[in-house]
Amino acid sequence: MVKQNQYFPQSVPHPGETLAEKLEEMEMPKNEFALRTGKPEKTIIAIVNGKSSITPDMAVQFENVTKIPANFWMNHQRGYDEYIAREKRQTVIQEALAWAKQFPLADMIKKGWLPQVATIEEKTMEMLAFFGFSNHTAWEDYYFKQQLKVAFRISLAQTKEPYAISAWLRKGELQAAELGANDYSEKKFKEALPELKAIMANHPEGFFNQLQSICLEAGVKVVHTPCINKAPISGSTRWLKDTPFIQLTGRYNRNDSFWFTFFHEAGHILLHGKKDIFLENLDYTDKDMEKEQEADEFACKWTLTEEEEAEILAAAPLSEEDIRDFAKQFTTHPAIIIGRLQHKKLIPYALGREYFEQVNFE
Repeated sequence: MVKQNQYFPQSVPHPGETLAEKLEEMEMPKNEFALRTGKPEKTIIAIVNGKSSITPDMAVQFENVTKIPANFWMNHQRGYDEYIAREKRQTVIQEALAWAKQFPLADMIKKGWLPQVATIEEKTMEMLAFFGFSNHTAWEDYYFKQQLKVAFRISLAQTKEPYAISAWLRKGELQAAELGANDYSEKKFKEALPELKAIMANHPEGFFNQLQSICLEAGVKVVHTPCINKAPISGSTRWLKDTPFIQLTGRYNRNDSFWFTFFHEAGHILLHGKKDIFLENLDYTDKDMEKEQEADEFACKWTLTEEEEAEILAAAPLSEEDIRDFAKQFTTHPAIIIGRLQHKKLIPYALGREYFEQVNFE
């Protein structure tokens, strides 16, 4: 994050200007100063003209001749170098303004992802800090050109809203960095699934904290990152080095949708390799529909299997009591059954709507 209320001078002279003034005061020509300091005359001329820097070695030599302490020359050079660097930085910021405007800045500020700042220049600086990039071309290299494929293996260039999507993904990375997880154990994660299924069936208050804690024990990081404007994603799965990472939005704010998405992402972890990144409800060039189907089948296995669905349908016409009984029998939630059958248009949308529960991540 950019620090506020810092003072940076509007202009800092090159230390060569001070040296020129001192030589004039001493009535010493440059060639004599070069001789006395043991430096080439062309080097002294370059410094006086602002074309070269004063090194620590030079500062010590200058001290003997000018009677001005070496740390003065070193600090003067350091201040000038910082000033020039900040001038270059301003150029970088100006060149990135159009890039920053592509992001849903107002929504990111509203959600607290970015601090409240006034100008587009400040917002651009905050966006670069948010991503951890020094310039906007680094963002393009990372998210479009895949120059770090070991870290980000798909290109967002062909997605409809790459800027908003990248911001959502980045926020998840920042959240994940704050979580401590055990080393990943596939065995422990598989063993945790029945316990997670039981939480799904009851959907208790504080369900997400329970889910997150159980997954961390198995070495899987799970975070809730709310949707932002222009990024209508339900979830994502990827690996952060050796740690599998699930990022969920709670889109639709319904427990049946949330739990299906979670188990879908869990399926990607257990069925597919570390090299893939999966983004749900989003079309992108590298999307593997076969793997998406496999993840759907995995989610069905842990929410409501096809065999269980067939048994429920065989008991039609269904009452709400029937649905509650089947949910208890199959260790699932009534909303899972109702949502599945409504999605397939097998029961009316008016039936059992009261069983859908909101997903509260607090």
